[in-house]
Amino acid sequence: MKLNYTLKGKGSPILLLHPVGSSITFLEPLADLLSQQYQVMSMDLRGHGQSPRLSIDDANLMFLDDFAKEVHENLQDAQFAPCAVVGFSFGGMIAQSLAFLYPQDVSFLIPCACPCTLPDAIRPISAKRGTDAKKDGMTSVIQATVERWFTPEFRAKNGHLPSQEHLLSAHHGGWVHGWHAISNIDQLARLPQIKQPTLCIAGEVDASSSPDAVGLIAKGIPGAQLEIVKGAPHMLFIEQPKEVADLIHAFLKKHRF
Repeated sequence: MKLNYTLKGKGSPILLLHPVGSSITFLEPLADLLSQQYQVMSMDLRGHGQSPRLSIDDANLMFLDDFAKEVHENLQDAQFAPCAVVGFSFGGMIAQSLAFLYPQDVSFLIPCACPCTLPDAIRPISAKRGTDAKKDGMTSVIQATVERWFTPEFRAKNGHLPSQEHLLSAHHGGWVHGWHAISNIDQLARLPQIKQPTLCIAGEVDASSSPDAVGLIAKGIPGAQLEIVKGAPHMLFIEQPKEVADLIHAFLKKHRF
């Protein structure tokens, strides 16, 4: 399964993985900043962006490990591994799977704005975000989504509109499969087996993945570090790309990457 990706810059390799329903276009401001010092690969997950579509009628819905396997295969094909893996939300969940299943691919792990597990009561709510879109289209989930993703101040300035337009115009197979995978996330027990140096980044006002949820990852991975971006929402890399890039660079510089 060939996935679409872009490469920017020169230097040590960094892979960026995007949230559910989005694409590498969402990552461009952060990729531009990081590519000043690193070679940055931004990858469209299957069902997203310019990568192959996923059918919303497919009975074989994907899980996080399935997405991670495809990322692994494409990293190997591009000879881009090992690399620092930075994932946001859904991408951060896949990054955890990648580090566990294919540790040879991951030199540093940076999961951002994501959980490692969900309370049982939340799982059907997460699954419903996918099934609602399958039944009634993305218009049925768009308002709640942008409210969870962005701060009111950012929305008041219409900063959310490009993301909203993308969600409404893109094929939503990736959204349906993605929320199925998210609703089944269960990484907590295997986190202690991840040995890569790890930086977990949370948004202070993230309504989807709180600092406590992200902090649970840091507690589970030996030696992991947690950083909280003040005033940042779920889409912290869109609202505060420089702050996120600075945290990533400081962490990698500390480890002489």
